[in-house]
Amino acid sequence: MTIHDAGISFDLGVRAFRPNEGVDNGDSTEQIDTVIVGGGQAGLAVGYHLARRGIDFVILDENEEIGGNWRNAWDSLRLFTPGRYSGLPGMPFPLAPHAFATRDEMASYLRAYADRFELPVRNGVSVDGLHPAGEGQSGYVVTANGRRFEATNVVVATGPQHLPLVPDFAQKIDPEVTQLHSSQYRNPSQLQPGPVLVVGASHSGPDIALEVAADHSTTLSGPYRGEIPFDIEGRPARVIIRALWFVANHVLTVKTPLGRKVRPEVRAHGGPLIRVKARHLDEAGVEHVAAKVTGVREGLPVLDGGRVVEAANVIWCTGFRLDFGWIDLSIIGDDGYPLEDRGVVASAPGVYFVGLPFQRSFASMLIGGVGKDAAYVARHIAHAPRNAGKRG
Repeated sequence: MTIHDAGISFDLGVRAFRPNEGVDNGDSTEQIDTVIVGGGQAGLAVGYHLARRGIDFVILDENEEIGGNWRNAWDSLRLFTPGRYSGLPGMPFPLAPHAFATRDEMASYLRAYADRFELPVRNGVSVDGLHPAGEGQSGYVVTANGRRFEATNVVVATGPQHLPLVPDFAQKIDPEVTQLHSSQYRNPSQLQPGPVLVVGASHSGPDIALEVAADHSTTLSGPYRGEIPFDIEGRPARVIIRALWFVANHVLTVKTPLGRKVRPEVRAHGGPLIRVKARHLDEAGVEHVAAKVTGVREGLPVLDGGRVVEAANVIWCTGFRLDFGWIDLSIIGDDGYPLEDRGVVASAPGVYFVGLPFQRSFASMLIGGVGKDAAYVARHIAHAPRNAGKRG
C-alpha cells in the first residue's frame, strides 16, 4: 500500500488496514465463530491452538502470501534468537539449534507451518473495520475487501508495526536527498552516491548502518541504549541465551514487580545493541553521534546542538506508530495500546489481542514466545459462550 505520513509517501509491504471505511451492508456475509486478523506468527499460533480445539475460524491477512511481512524486510535481516527459540507451537524451527534464521527462512517456515496444520489463511484480504454487531445482537462484524464476517470472537494479531514513524520536518528535506524508512529499505542499491545518515540507534539502525558503510560514508544518530555484553553467535552465548530465555518468560512478566516496571519502558523505547555492537560500527568507520535529528536547515537534517549533516541519503530507523483506528470499539488506551489483560479485553467480551510487545512477558514479542499468549487466548475462547458452532 501507499501511505502518506509526515508528508512523505511510503510504499509499504506491511499491513494495509484502511480505517473507518464503514460496514458493507451487501450480501457478501459469512458467519464464523472466530476471525483472526493478521496471518503472521501470532495469528498462525492462535490458529494452531483453535484448530486443536475444533473451533471454526478463519485467518485474514493482507499479504499476498504467508510470510509476506517477513519478505518485505531488508534483504540481510537475521533473527536475534537462535533456531531453538524461534519455533511456533507444534513445529520446531528446521534449523540448527544455535543458528540464526534469515528473513527468507522465517518466511518459508511460516508458509510450511500453515500448510502442515492446514490453517485457513486467506491472503490478500485487507481488513478495514471491526464493529459491534447490530442493536440487540451479540458478537462483532469484521469488514474486509467489501465482505462482512459476523463472528462471536475476533483476535487482533497484527503486531505493533503499523505505520512508519517519521518526524513532520522530514518533508522539508531537499527532494534531491533520498529518504527511506527502514520498512522500505531492502539493500544499499536503493541509495544514491554520497553520504548516508541513519536516524535511530536501536535495532534496525545499527544493522543497516553497518551494511551501508561498506560503500558510503555513514553517520548514525541517536543514543545507544546499552548493548548485550556478549557475542550472540559465540559459544558462551549458548548458555547465556538459555538463561536469558528463562528470564524473558518467567521473571519479566506482568505478574512480577520487575516485569511491570520494565513493561512500559520496553513498549516506549528502543532496545540495546544485540548483534551489531558499537565496536563493529567503529571498525566499519561509522560515525556515531548521540544527538538526535531535530530539524532541517537549507534542505539538510540538523542535529540537536545545531550541526547540519551533509547527507545524500537519509534512512529513518525511527520505528512505527500504532494504528487501531479501524477498530470501532472504545478499547484503546491513551498510550495507543489496547486495554487488555494477557490479550483478553474485558470491556468487549469476545475481542482479543495477540502479538503485542510485553503482552504477557518480555518473550511475548519474540517468535518463540508468542505461543504461550496464543494458547491462553485460545483457552479463553474455547471456554466462553458462543453463537457459532464448531467444525463437524
